[in-house]
Amino acid sequence: MTFEPSVKIAPSILSADFADFGAEIRAIEQQGCDWVHVDVMDGHFVPNLTFGPQLCKAIRPHITTVMDVHLMIAPADPYIESFAEAGADIITAHLEAGPHPHRTLQAIRATGKKAGLALNPGTPVEAAAPLLDLCDLILVMTVNPGFGGQKFIETQVDQIRRLKALVGDRPILIEVDGGIDPATAPLVSDAGASVLVAGSAVFRGGSVQVPSVYGDNIRTLREAAAEASRKAA
Repeated sequence: MTFEPSVKIAPSILSADFADFGAEIRAIEQQGCDWVHVDVMDGHFVPNLTFGPQLCKAIRPHITTVMDVHLMIAPADPYIESFAEAGADIITAHLEAGPHPHRTLQAIRATGKKAGLALNPGTPVEAAAPLLDLCDLILVMTVNPGFGGQKFIETQVDQIRRLKALVGDRPILIEVDGGIDPATAPLVSDAGASVLVAGSAVFRGGSVQVPSVYGDNIRTLREAAAEASRKAA
């Protein structure tokens, strides 16, 4: 039987060495990460410009876990098929990125990929209620999207807790992204998050030459989150 950790750690390659993505991905996977998170930004929906489908296609052979693609772009629908063909396992689009999120989720599912719905800090989680049955994952942003290294927005903990109640017994993963570190991981885990995206908290201090630091950082995050789960139980 394959061990499924109660809390998954998904390092964001936005904090990796851009000149050596393949080696960076192999390093974090060998050091125990569960997913590889790819932040796609368009300089329009968010004030930054990062990766596209070709980058995803290039790094796909290096990923043996899960390619978790987060589309911070508007519109998202015209690019869904390209990211699916590039090898994404999960494609997450923002509820705020267009007028028809229901159609967006349908389009993701039509490619055979897992469908995620992301919510900005200013969007109440209740807005996702009509869409839950089309979601495999809901991503709660705990910073305003656009840049790594931002400060965690503490009021989002209550949003996660409300979302957990809204999801109920549906098989939907709750992911969080933004300001996740050993201090905030227990807060979001206790509130109901099961996938933690972390950039600098994983990559800080390490390198492909010293990958053990990545492993230490991943274990520290996982243990901090797991301790919160144990206390809740």
